[in-house]
Amino acid sequence: MESVDLEVLRSCVRWQEHGHRCLLVTVVRTWGSSPRPAGAMLAVRDDGLVVGSVSGGCIEDDIIDRTRREGIRNRTPEAIKYGISAEEAHRFGLPCGGTIELVAEPVSSASGLRELLSAVEAGRLVTRTLDMATGTATLGPATATDGLVFDGKALLTIHGPRYRMLVIGAGQLSKYLCEIAVGLGFDVTVCDPREEYTETWTVPGVTMVRTMPDDTVVEMKLDERCAVIALTHDPKLDDLALMEALRTPAFYIGALGSRRNNQARRERLEEFDLTSQQLARLHGPAGIYIGSRTPPEIAISILAEVVAARNHVSLPDDLKVERAKSALATPGDLRQPGDLVCG
Repeated sequence: MESVDLEVLRSCVRWQEHGHRCLLVTVVRTWGSSPRPAGAMLAVRDDGLVVGSVSGGCIEDDIIDRTRREGIRNRTPEAIKYGISAEEAHRFGLPCGGTIELVAEPVSSASGLRELLSAVEAGRLVTRTLDMATGTATLGPATATDGLVFDGKALLTIHGPRYRMLVIGAGQLSKYLCEIAVGLGFDVTVCDPREEYTETWTVPGVTMVRTMPDDTVVEMKLDERCAVIALTHDPKLDDLALMEALRTPAFYIGALGSRRNNQARRERLEEFDLTSQQLARLHGPAGIYIGSRTPPEIAISILAEVVAARNHVSLPDDLKVERAKSALATPGDLRQPGDLVCG
């Protein structure tokens, strides 16, 4: 669950506590191209204040205008469609042929948003089933592969962390990377047995463990919705994590380092009886080439590659760090561009 959607829930609960009425608007279906996916949420207060997004902005403007003019009069949820005609698609900023269906739910005590927020903040993955006829919502357990379901009578949405990320190392780069990863909806765990790093860790919303990396990988039981990123530069830590992670179905496994260090790492990992197919899954040097040199830039580079993998986007080879830096290398220059800067 993205942090922006979590903020939508928090806003609804806070506004309700302060005596405001509000609408919780959820994208339930899209046809053609659409700016936001099914499950995206928007909260609109009775005075037009808004948090979240369901489109590029034009649909939000229409909902805000209607709320300010008419107030929140309905007592039960209703389904609304935008972009049925070409004229509407143009008016609301939808791509040609795009259509979006929303459920606008007037928030009440029957909505159970406080309970939902508590469950999500506790790291639980839950389903929320909204009865369209009554506006009553109930919570239940969910799995990471569950998806939104809407049949006109009930709306079932999934809330909580769908993807997990294991970061090896609690250094400065890890702090930037973890802060952004939390915003991208990852349930992030940082593993570092070194006290000199973990004692100064200050990133909220991230689980810190001090066990050895290989034990952590095994204990987490990584699946297809997991990413592993090794950032310590210490083979005693990074290699331990990678040799176990490459045997799992994790969708992304990457390691920081120069091209020279990456080649040495692959040679070491071969000694752990990893197959060529398993080693080929390693993203190293991790990230896409954006000329990054600072920790925040390197974090963005790595997470861009992670998000592409999560979204099943195949990146051109020219964007990969190793390929890009090789293309920039000057013949006869013994120092490879970027080798003095990790990333």
